[in-house]
Amino acid sequence: MTKKPLRVLVLVHETLVPPESTDGYSPQEIDEWRTEYDVTSSLKAIGHEVKALGMGDNLAELRSTIMEWKPDIAFNLLEEFQGIVTYDQYVVAFLELMRLPYTGCNPRGMMISRDKVLSKQILAYHRIPTARYALLPRKRRYVEPRKLKFPLFVKSATEDASLGISQASIVYDSQKLRERVVFIHEQTNSDALVEEYIEGRELYIGVMGNGRLTTLPVWELNFGTLPDVMSIATRKVKWDRKYQMRHGIDTGPAQDLPPGLSPRLATLVRRIYRALSLSGYARIDLRLKPDGGVYVLEANANPNLAQIEDFATSALACGMGYDTVLQRIMQYGQNYDAAWRGT
Repeated sequence: MTKKPLRVLVLVHETLVPPESTDGYSPQEIDEWRTEYDVTSSLKAIGHEVKALGMGDNLAELRSTIMEWKPDIAFNLLEEFQGIVTYDQYVVAFLELMRLPYTGCNPRGMMISRDKVLSKQILAYHRIPTARYALLPRKRRYVEPRKLKFPLFVKSATEDASLGISQASIVYDSQKLRERVVFIHEQTNSDALVEEYIEGRELYIGVMGNGRLTTLPVWELNFGTLPDVMSIATRKVKWDRKYQMRHGIDTGPAQDLPPGLSPRLATLVRRIYRALSLSGYARIDLRLKPDGGVYVLEANANPNLAQIEDFATSALACGMGYDTVLQRIMQYGQNYDAAWRGT
């Protein structure tokens, strides 16, 4: 465990540099930079020297800050770079070129886990169940995937945080399928991933570590008063606080799981984590079908670290406080065996 005070450079989006205090801000304003505030304020309270760097569209300021301030580690909270969600992996690659330890996932794991089709191909090779799918690329002639069975679920092949996902993402006929694919192409500027819809309970499991892995308790997304046909994690379900309160939507420990399922899920998510070359920490999203079958939805490298979000609350459920979570994440970053360490 990291005990001595460190000089920690926290990397955030340029619009999400947190203030010193939340005083005077509305809950909606705080939600925008809640993770950044929780991490920086907690690291300071622990005793670390912290500098938050707002990242825009170039790496010059990052390089000069590393050279001049000489941080011990970068705490990576970026979710995009230059407005492109898959480009944050290049920032992490740059940190490796600068030989600076960093928190969270390595560039290879970020690239693989963000590419949902490649992830599914790798998981299929390891005989890990995922929904049957088809990729419908942008700027190509539309061809309906005839081998898939309705209902189908349509989402971006690369975007995360439920971008582009709503109740209309579940389609029941060919016309709605085509409309939704066009919507994804136009609204997210990415390829469309079409999957057979998996009915069941939505489970999340946090994983921490590099070689030796720690799994957190099984967490479940409770859809509250939403009807069963609407049980998907839309953008509103995940991020709209008023919508969550109105429908009683929340997350918490998964209750009444079949006997022996929890340790089986822990083994499964460790296999997924290793198969996708993840490191640091991640959250694995699963579906538990009524017949007991388990399917992987996706793996999320560097999931949300806000104190009220699933990763931190599930850690707390097994006795790991927020400060301890941050310290362990930094320790994994310091211990990660990047290629430059062998030169």
